[in-house]
Amino acid sequence: MTVKEQLTLVLKASRKLNLVSVEKINQVLSDVAEAAIANTTFILQENAKDLSRMDPADPKYDRLMLTADRIKGISSDIMNVVSLPSPLGRIFSETDRPNGLHIKKITVPFGVIGIIYEARPNVTLDVFSLCLKSGNACVLKGGSDADDSNVAIVKVIREVLRKHELDENILSLLPVGREATAELLHAHGLVDLIIPRGSQSLINFVRENSSIPVIETGAGICHTYFDESGDTAKGQAIVNNAKTRRPSVCNALDCLIIHKNRLADLPALTELLPQSQVVIYADEKAFQALEGKYPASLLQPANEESFGTEFLSYKMSVKTVTDFDEALDHIAQYSSKHSEAIVAEDKATLEIFQKSVDAAAVYCNVSTAFTDGAQFGLGAEIGISTQKLHARGPMALEELTSYKWIVEGDGQIRPK
Repeated sequence: MTVKEQLTLVLKASRKLNLVSVEKINQVLSDVAEAAIANTTFILQENAKDLSRMDPADPKYDRLMLTADRIKGISSDIMNVVSLPSPLGRIFSETDRPNGLHIKKITVPFGVIGIIYEARPNVTLDVFSLCLKSGNACVLKGGSDADDSNVAIVKVIREVLRKHELDENILSLLPVGREATAELLHAHGLVDLIIPRGSQSLINFVRENSSIPVIETGAGICHTYFDESGDTAKGQAIVNNAKTRRPSVCNALDCLIIHKNRLADLPALTELLPQSQVVIYADEKAFQALEGKYPASLLQPANEESFGTEFLSYKMSVKTVTDFDEALDHIAQYSSKHSEAIVAEDKATLEIFQKSVDAAAVYCNVSTAFTDGAQFGLGAEIGISTQKLHARGPMALEELTSYKWIVEGDGQIRPK
């Protein structure tokens, strides 16, 4: 079957999906959550094939790896989606015109959504649950790194769809290879929206080559600024959590910015990091503050490439600033507009940070690790949008809808 034929089947399936009840959709998702757990052994066996082809030192290895606990977590996220109200049919506005027309603006699905992603097999389940709940069919274009995992997960989902007598083409996995990607990016009339998830290079490629509307889920170059008024205990916990919880994810800390008057507290702020073997690239002043107090094997002098880098590993940089304005300037220069944090006790400083920092998520005395659809109460997420049109931040059900106008009357015609 050609890619065009595959996409044509998805489009046809999407039209039928509009007529499926919310109750049925919720039952399907509940069964998919159960099936994922019931098929854990099978999914992990296939995932192991993918892992065997990747160097464990590759930052993508952790994203590629599935475990029984991670599958349980994904299943739990699907059930969170089930518990949420349907985003469809919500009335934005409703009015009666003097000529008797009743006009309302309501939410509707996009139709067919294409997702291009790399070594993240969890995306397969997350995307399906969000697309189905929002009434969208989805076309998945995973990378070759995760192909065995993706094929296995799609097989499990499609078995559930068949059990419920739904068209299995609601979910379609394209073959690996650039040819399929190129066809997807130019599938006019078959695909309504493209969402890339992965490295900045992947996102740039999709944005530059797609002739279909794209929602960017940008890279996460995340900073935490420790202000002159910051609490050291809070800062230590936040820095450690943001850097070491899962270093390969987009909300992980990449650069700690510290006010020059608090350099004496830098060893305390970084005290827990050696437990995870975090390599620090420190500017000259920060290096002096850490020298002899942070393991020499893990401490390196920073260069220009140390800033504006999404490390996706146990590495981070430290930048010393003379004042608050310099911290804001540094973030503005290097931020990917994903997640930015401040540790401060001064209320005026916190308020200025909230208003001045241009990012999808701005944190005050909180770890950036919380930028996640489930953590935001959205059930799950299809990605973190760093753009400003239509969607920004964690994208879930609401962001996967568009709207249309419904006009009802009783035979009215417009006069000449």
